[in-house]
Amino acid sequence: MREIVLIYLDRSGGLQKFVRDCKKYNDSKQSYAVYRFIISINPSDLAELDATLGNYILHYPIQAAQVFQSVCFVAIKTLSLIEQLQTEAQISIMLKPTHLPPLPSYILNLSAFPFDYTSQRFYESEGIVIAMGTVTKYTQGARFLCTGETCPFSEGFRYIRVHLPGATESATVRNDFVCSLCSSPLQEDMKFRVLGDKQIVEMIDAKALNALKGYSNNKSHFRIQTFTVFLR
Repeated sequence: MREIVLIYLDRSGGLQKFVRDCKKYNDSKQSYAVYRFIISINPSDLAELDATLGNYILHYPIQAAQVFQSVCFVAIKTLSLIEQLQTEAQISIMLKPTHLPPLPSYILNLSAFPFDYTSQRFYESEGIVIAMGTVTKYTQGARFLCTGETCPFSEGFRYIRVHLPGATESATVRNDFVCSLCSSPLQEDMKFRVLGDKQIVEMIDAKALNALKGYSNNKSHFRIQTFTVFLR
């Protein structure tokens, strides 16, 4: 699967973009806790190249990102793209599909029962924005160090926590993490915290326009409810 990822990145131009992004990090001469890369994926092209990998990315994007993470780490080390990079955990990969298959199962329909959206895969949703919050900061990545003075994990980049889609802020940054080697408390190195922007948006289904127009669908009653979207 890693070999197919490398072939796809090379054919799609993603590898060249990745090298350019690495050069920007390397030229900055600054040591980062997390090196973040956004990789565009065309599901149709990828499925034609390898159906198994295409299905894996569409239905298990978080696990698929880990495959890309491994490939990117090997590429960085082999080509010496980022001298400051030390561990694979420092690489954060965000997969962004150019589109989704035009099938009903990929449409997020909050008015259909039963709700079966427990999987963390890609869905497409369409609605009307009725309210927007202010842009605030959230933690994209953080570096933790073991507080044990003699522990080998009291330095370096062994403990890197990166925000994953759907996770809360406390899943990335807390004060109750412990070292897996000596069980001492972990302490965040604030100098290496990576921040990003987030915004909360209230949306409503596009079908609400019919209700506002006085459109009747011969149903005795119906309800329109908003849903919240986190933009990061």
